[in-house]
Amino acid sequence: MNIPYLDLKAITALHGEETEKAVDAVVSSGWYLQGEANRRFEQSYADYCGMRHCVGCGNGLDALTLTFRTYMEMGLIKEGDEVIVPANTYIASILAITENRLRAVLVEPRIDTFQMDDSLVEAAITPRTRAILLVHLYGRDAYTEKIGEICQRHNLLLVIDNAQAHGVPSPFTQQTSTHNHLPINITICHSFYPSKNLGALGDGGAITTDDEEFATLFRGLANYGSSKKYVFDHCGRNSRLDEMQAAVLDVRLQYLDEDNNSRRDIALRYIEEVENPLLTLPSREYLQNSVFHVFPVITQHRDLLMQYLKENGVQTMIHYPIPPHRQKCYADSPLIVLPATGLPVTERIHREELSIPCNPALGMDEVTYIIKVMNEFTLRKV
Repeated sequence: MNIPYLDLKAITALHGEETEKAVDAVVSSGWYLQGEANRRFEQSYADYCGMRHCVGCGNGLDALTLTFRTYMEMGLIKEGDEVIVPANTYIASILAITENRLRAVLVEPRIDTFQMDDSLVEAAITPRTRAILLVHLYGRDAYTEKIGEICQRHNLLLVIDNAQAHGVPSPFTQQTSTHNHLPINITICHSFYPSKNLGALGDGGAITTDDEEFATLFRGLANYGSSKKYVFDHCGRNSRLDEMQAAVLDVRLQYLDEDNNSRRDIALRYIEEVENPLLTLPSREYLQNSVFHVFPVITQHRDLLMQYLKENGVQTMIHYPIPPHRQKCYADSPLIVLPATGLPVTERIHREELSIPCNPALGMDEVTYIIKVMNEFTLRKV
């Protein structure tokens, strides 16, 4: 066996004919930015997410960064304000905060879900707190009713980094005419990087929201700050989803639920069939709230396991080897706020997590082989 962690060529081939037709149509149209493909995808994705507006942009980081910038232009946040964010995340979540000269207040995750521990959120709130940024890390829904209640009680904005969880079951993906039962001021940010559950053939991103004022301002800021051609009300940037990526995404969106179900089927087999006391896998409960962008395994013997799987033809990845607060770029940064107790749970996850293959291009015979190999893992000398 030679099993790659993720074979993007095989992923593309799953819906290759339709993808090629969509690309050819864009090439033949002669219209490559802000055209019909964008309008069609934005409407399709807004409908799919059960939200009123979708605005495409250049990538997931821009979606996050411009979201905070939009709230600042609306007067809801200002420089120096604080945003509560999970310590266990990819660095993009925190970069979006600090780029806007906001302070990132890091909160520990739960070890069983890898998501922000909602029992620790209240203690992190100060008079300068203006928002909570949740991250659906590894493809699992991070939202809890307690976090929603905290946002309502403290009048906090709720931003969700959905770079890894397209199609995850959550209160925000329901087809509803109003979201009155949810916290106010919700914006969900999406990345369409090629490896994502809903991936393009290059970079791409978007936001979804019910707030028309927010959507309009965000669109302008992502287009140089322009309200109409050659009229600039704000100092914006160039961050637009191009027509080719929009067309590809519109095709792949039709198969997202099917592809996510394939990921869940594989994850369920791992959960039920891997029996090795040296390895800790997600629980069946975890399965209910995840689309498994990543299938995380926790072990104190990560390097040995990684080498052993490699020897047996199974490629793995680490998400992520160095936590954001340990990165050189944030050394002694006044924009990073750590709890007095440190971040031992976050550091344990980043020290022990190993991701194994889990994607719709993976064959069940390959899954069977991975299970067999993992069950045979011991602490022998590699």
